[in-house]
Amino acid sequence: MRHAKSSWDNPGLSDYDRKLTKRGKRSAKVLGDWLRGRGWLPDQILCSAAARTRKTCAGLELETEAEFTDNLYRVTSNQMLRVLSQASGDVVLMLGHNPAVQKFAETIVDEAPEHPRFRDYPTGATLVVQFDVDSWDRVAWRGGKVLDFVVPRDLMD
Repeated sequence: MRHAKSSWDNPGLSDYDRKLTKRGKRSAKVLGDWLRGRGWLPDQILCSAAARTRKTCAGLELETEAEFTDNLYRVTSNQMLRVLSQASGDVVLMLGHNPAVQKFAETIVDEAPEHPRFRDYPTGATLVVQFDVDSWDRVAWRGGKVLDFVVPRDLMD
C-alpha cells in the first residue's frame, strides 16, 4: 500500500514530517473499510516511520499493531523485498512510498492487474498479492499472484 494523499502546504516541513490532507484521511478510512469488507486483514503491518505513512496506517483503523521502520522510507524495491523477507505474519501489510512501492508492485507480481491506475500507482493504491511459499524469505520477483487492487477514488464518491 502506498500512503494516502499528503500535504505540501507547509514548505518548511521536511518530507519525512508531511501530514495527510483531508482527502488523505478520508482515503485511509475507506481503504480500511475496503480491507475489512474484502477480508484482507493483516496480522502484521510493516510501515514506514514517516508521518504520512503513520497517519495512513492509523486511519485504516485495523486491529493489528504496526511496526514502524525507517527501512521503508526512501528505499528501493529491492530493499522493500528484503524487509518483506523478514516478515513473520501470515498476512502482511507493507505501507510505504513511491517510487519504491510502484516498482515493487510491478515487479513482485507475475501479471499486472487490469486496472488503469496500476502503472502510475497513485496515493492510497493498494495491491493484494498471494505467494505460494512457506516462508517470506522465499518470495521472489514475479512470484506473486494478484488477488485484488484498488485506489481510493474507486471507493469514494
